[in-house]
Amino acid sequence: MRINEEIRAREVRVIGSDGEQLGIMSGREAQQLAYEKHLDLVEIAPTAKPPVCRIMDYGKYRYEQQKREKESRKKQKTFDIKEVKLRPGIEEHDFNVKFKNAVRFLEDGDKVKVTIMFRGRELSHPELGEVLLNKMAAQLKEMAVVERQPKLEGKNMIMIVAPKPSK
Repeated sequence: MRINEEIRAREVRVIGSDGEQLGIMSGREAQQLAYEKHLDLVEIAPTAKPPVCRIMDYGKYRYEQQKREKESRKKQKTFDIKEVKLRPGIEEHDFNVKFKNAVRFLEDGDKVKVTIMFRGRELSHPELGEVLLNKMAAQLKEMAVVERQPKLEGKNMIMIVAPKPSK
């Protein structure tokens, strides 16, 4: 936004500080009017013919705009992606430990990326990894939804689960 002397248009449509239309006048007249009221002339619609300017306290306007942006950022929910790594030959107890970690991440409101890492000959049996991922998804179905189905990417098979939206 351009303010005060930055406005180069010859003629501008001016809106007063209380919102009423003051009409079309020269840029200098509009700046003088704003100066007399101890306010700023702010260009609102530079593409209009003639450009639309408003008389306002620009510092106060910027402050309120930043306050609104900060408030909207507070209400946003950000998701982190936490990762749980498994191997195809994982034992039952180790699987349960990884499952509990995934549950903890989901309760914290984070998404969970479940990765199965294949090495060497294990790659010739990707169905073993898919069985593990489906088992994990079945155990998590009470509290999570599968956002991305198991998919083999290079030497890893990846599935992403997200917490169910709370009501």
